[in-house]
Amino acid sequence: MKRLDRLITTELSAWVQQAKTQAEQGQVPDRIPQLALADSGWFAVHIWCKSGKNISFGDTARVFPLMSVIKTFSLLYLLENFGAETVFGWVGVEPSDAPFNSLEQLISDRGHPRNPMINSGAITLSNKLPGKDANQRTLLFCQWLNQLAGCQLSLDEEMLASVRLTRSKANEAIANYLAQAGHLENIETALDTYEQICCISGRVEDLALLGKLLACENSCLSPQNRRIVNAVMSNCGLYEASAEFAVRIGLPMKSGIGGGLVAIVPGEGAIACYSPALDRVGNPIAGLVFVEALAQELQLSPMTQKKSDLFHFSAASTSLQGITKSCFLWLLHLFFG
Repeated sequence: MKRLDRLITTELSAWVQQAKTQAEQGQVPDRIPQLALADSGWFAVHIWCKSGKNISFGDTARVFPLMSVIKTFSLLYLLENFGAETVFGWVGVEPSDAPFNSLEQLISDRGHPRNPMINSGAITLSNKLPGKDANQRTLLFCQWLNQLAGCQLSLDEEMLASVRLTRSKANEAIANYLAQAGHLENIETALDTYEQICCISGRVEDLALLGKLLACENSCLSPQNRRIVNAVMSNCGLYEASAEFAVRIGLPMKSGIGGGLVAIVPGEGAIACYSPALDRVGNPIAGLVFVEALAQELQLSPMTQKKSDLFHFSAASTSLQGITKSCFLWLLHLFFG
């Protein structure tokens, strides 16, 4: 495996151009007016390396909302606060082949959210964030991320106003069903918290700094919790396309409709991309094309590495109550062949 920090500008430039060309097939989402203002041609990448090297390319000054990318870090936050057994009593970790905002999926699962990366799971976990109301929950969570990762995230009030103006009917239906199933005490507080944390915004460098929390050991985080989050990302991070990209790329990843994408290279670093044009599933096209090209060229996937080089989440994860055996058998097969 070629080291991530030995990338050269000519390699990056070629992959970026390839990614931007492919992005022409996608569309910027238009349901949220403020989000629809983004240019489909924008592209930025920031690579944080364990060695201390940082590599940036493209429209790196652009600020964008993390949207669903934040689900990864709200899961980490709750694991740190409450522990895995409690958190996975609230949500599962099974992948879904339905859209991320599917009410039908939730109904078929009898009101128990299938995983933390789809909206039903994220809304449920938003209701569990520490704090007396949505404003305090968002503030405490954002402060925790900034202090831990050294980034400069903030709540985009203009984006939040736009989200509130066009509140998702699907999310309202999901929240109502969760309340009927006994998973939410206050529907409005849960939805408000969810909308606020999705509007936490930053630059692509900030997203890469968040990614480093999952890529390398950190004295402030439980190694077991890091491994669990990486495992859930691998299984569920790209919605119903997760299995496809687990095979094609083989890295833990999480996307958001704001155009953000973070990919974790265990023990090496984190790759963050911003590309607003999305595919039909809701994943950023250019970001995925770029990460796939980079991962193949550098052989970054754990599936191409020696077993001794892998991050070993299996022993910690399989003992958890509430995590199904089939899910982790899938992950063991993915990472250990």
